[in-house]
Amino acid sequence: MTLPTEPIGSIPRPDFLIEALGAFSTGRMSAVALAELQAKATADTLTRLTETGSPVLTDGEQGKPSFATYPLAGLAALAPDGAVIPFADGHQRQLPRLTDGPFRYQTYADEYLRLAKEHTDLPVKQAVIAASAISLIYPADGIDGYDRAEFTAHLVDEAEADIRRSFDAGAHSVQIDFTEGRLSLKLDPSGGLLKSFVDLNNQVLDRFSAEERARIGVHTCPGGDQDSSHSLDVDYAQLLPTLFQLRAGAFYLQLASEPDPRRVLETVRDHADPDQRIFVGVVDPIDPRVETPEEVRDRVLQAAEFIPADRLGTCDDCGFSPFADDTSTSRDLAFAKIRARVEGTGLAADSLGL
Repeated sequence: MTLPTEPIGSIPRPDFLIEALGAFSTGRMSAVALAELQAKATADTLTRLTETGSPVLTDGEQGKPSFATYPLAGLAALAPDGAVIPFADGHQRQLPRLTDGPFRYQTYADEYLRLAKEHTDLPVKQAVIAASAISLIYPADGIDGYDRAEFTAHLVDEAEADIRRSFDAGAHSVQIDFTEGRLSLKLDPSGGLLKSFVDLNNQVLDRFSAEERARIGVHTCPGGDQDSSHSLDVDYAQLLPTLFQLRAGAFYLQLASEPDPRRVLETVRDHADPDQRIFVGVVDPIDPRVETPEEVRDRVLQAAEFIPADRLGTCDDCGFSPFADDTSTSRDLAFAKIRARVEGTGLAADSLGL
């Protein structure tokens, strides 16, 4: 046995792709030309991830407009004035608002996975967006002729299809991105919104067998974007007891940027189920300093005081560039941090006698 280690998802796009995205947005580049450059960036990402020694790869989300909105790209029934997500540094991201039904995904994650698998024989994990995040596009005042119950039924169908198609395309595992979980406690400190999110996501998870759910993980973090976050000030102790009610086999927890990781790990120990694997974040994408392998090792060994080694894994705290226009972290820095994670996890495995 050894300690598994996996990337979370997004890798900063190369300069040529960032320039291409800008050209495409202003009509100066065709969709075909953009797709060719996204494929080139995906191939380069997989090569560089392999060079870090990472045993599991991702496509780096090079083809996604963002980790959250990829299913909506091309959907006509959208208005731009949807829910606003405020970040600590004052900048905002805004989701679109659904204007008509029936709701259907326009893009499924297996499209990115199939492209990635053309370039590697190593296991590839596929990140998908949580149904709860997409639920935020439905307006509070409803849609005439298309009520929330109908929308929710369609959304659960689509979220299931997104995961199932990824498995059918050969995903090593599927990671559900659930950054809105921690944010929900900022919006509703009572926890009611968080519980509704968990209940919705469990409607999706319950459609999978126990064997399939063992290969489905949930990622939570305080929402890294442009070197800022939206909910780092929300106490993990408020989130984790409800989070672990999600019927998933693995959890990817941001931890390296936490001011009191031991307290978080105590909460994990007390509330995670014995059959849930816990991947702890050991590198912080927002911190411009590259962690040393020895620092990573020590973070893993600290986690092993609270989580049995046979249920422990490591990951990055968050994706490095979840929105396509985020240039706050360089590509070289991201790969250096990933290499430190891989090497430090190996040192920890040796220390634990694995």
